[in-house]
Amino acid sequence: MRGSGARLLWLLVLSLAWLGPAWGDSEGLEGKEEDGEVVAEEEEDEDDDVVSDELVEEDSVLVLHEHNFDRALSEFSLLLVEFYAPWCGHCQRLAPEFAQAAARLRNGSEAVRLGKVDATAQTALSNEFGIHAYPTLKLFRDGNRTHPLAYSGRMDAEGIVRWMQRRAGPSTTLLQDTDTAAAFINAQDIVVVGFFKDLQGEAAQAFYEAAGEVVDVAFGVTKADELFEAYGLSVDTVCLFKKFDEERTDFPVDPAQGLNAAELTRLLRVHSLELVMEFSNETSSRIFGANIPHHMLLFLNKTVEEQLALRDDFRKAASNFRGKVLFVVVDVDGYGATVLSFFGLTPADAPTLRFIKMENNRKYQMAEDAFSATAVRDFVQAVLDGKVKPHLLSQTPPEDWDTRPVKVLVGKTFEQVAFDETKNVFVKFYAPWCSHCKEMAAAWEELGERYKDHEDIVIAEMDATANELENLTIRGYPTLHYFPAGPGRKMIEYRSTRDVETFSKFLENGGTLPEEPPVVTKTPENSTGTEELSPSGTAEARDEL
Repeated sequence: MRGSGARLLWLLVLSLAWLGPAWGDSEGLEGKEEDGEVVAEEEEDEDDDVVSDELVEEDSVLVLHEHNFDRALSEFSLLLVEFYAPWCGHCQRLAPEFAQAAARLRNGSEAVRLGKVDATAQTALSNEFGIHAYPTLKLFRDGNRTHPLAYSGRMDAEGIVRWMQRRAGPSTTLLQDTDTAAAFINAQDIVVVGFFKDLQGEAAQAFYEAAGEVVDVAFGVTKADELFEAYGLSVDTVCLFKKFDEERTDFPVDPAQGLNAAELTRLLRVHSLELVMEFSNETSSRIFGANIPHHMLLFLNKTVEEQLALRDDFRKAASNFRGKVLFVVVDVDGYGATVLSFFGLTPADAPTLRFIKMENNRKYQMAEDAFSATAVRDFVQAVLDGKVKPHLLSQTPPEDWDTRPVKVLVGKTFEQVAFDETKNVFVKFYAPWCSHCKEMAAAWEELGERYKDHEDIVIAEMDATANELENLTIRGYPTLHYFPAGPGRKMIEYRSTRDVETFSKFLENGGTLPEEPPVVTKTPENSTGTEELSPSGTAEARDEL
């Protein structure tokens, strides 16, 4: 079900919709910020403000810059650094969670600390570590400056603490006999145990690496012969024990290919999920963290007994698609109400079914809802086989849509306007909740006024959250596309400064900008920001350069 993040997602990732607080990170939304112009003297002044290698804290977080970065690396064996931009909304929302995690970790160990770098001011550090998005988190271990580890956990205090603790201490518990193994397995709902003849071998090392990634699950490891026998094993095997569904899933180590840490991590995340998940604030990070490419959703009202009964057949259908399609129940009268608009639904539409492809947010629905296990199974397979066309949302065009300076497009009118061979059409794709879209709204209206009397130029806009196009997926807001006149379905993405004069140069030059002398650049607040949908649940909402 993506962030961006995304870096979230179904991908408000859906913001205030299916990817918002819904998925993994607190935002769900991913954004981008691109460079704007500023005089060089401002950048030099900021760098001159910092000259000492003293380590200063703000809310338990080390304030780092190029003069004290080495000192921090030398003093702390595990240092998680956030590279941020002061104007980045996602960074601002992460700040209290990051500070809370920093305080908890500082109290637990002197060797584990959290730090932050203003990447817009500390450009040398930003360039050295290849920072292209905000926030970006990197872990520096044992003073190693050249190979930091990218953060892969949840973007909240608890997720950060667990991720760091897993790396600070032993990632696994050594199990030496049947009693300790039984107690370990029975103590929690989900545990993973690695059975290896050689605890220092390559397979075991891959297992430890996976344990460092799947931080919400306890990992045990053993080489004891009596445990191999007790659990019916003869070769190296990773076992997932659960108090639900199949209760135990084995992943034997291939003698020829060995054990791949990334693939094991993926399998453990997939199989640690319930066969049918219920969408909630508590489960969202697991839903998106599994990176299952397709989701099948049952929207129902849990207060209606007849609708609750539909879950039984839904579960039966799910067993055929473990790891390929994640089946999710969404309560339209509860937490799931926040994502309804993303699917063009209201609570009155329940019960209903939707299939969504996470890679492009394409949604699919039955011609007529049928809830039997056979009907659901056949529908899902038909979508996977490419036999079902996506269901595209479209608003009804306002009566005066083509008389305004800025034409209002919807899904069903887009083709006839954008690909009119007699017109050059410049379209803004926006989201009503997007702050960057709101900031450039006045400039877009002024552009429309400037060109309203030009016969061959059309300035238009479309709410991309309420209207979808078959051959064009909008992944960030605002996105600007120019559709030049003439034969062929040509499209040019505009990625420069968002002001009326630059827009005009672009239009007058036929969809390109004239060559100009290079300027010294620095990222100012909201210069050309884009709030982006994230497929991933990657746990991270960002503003990208």
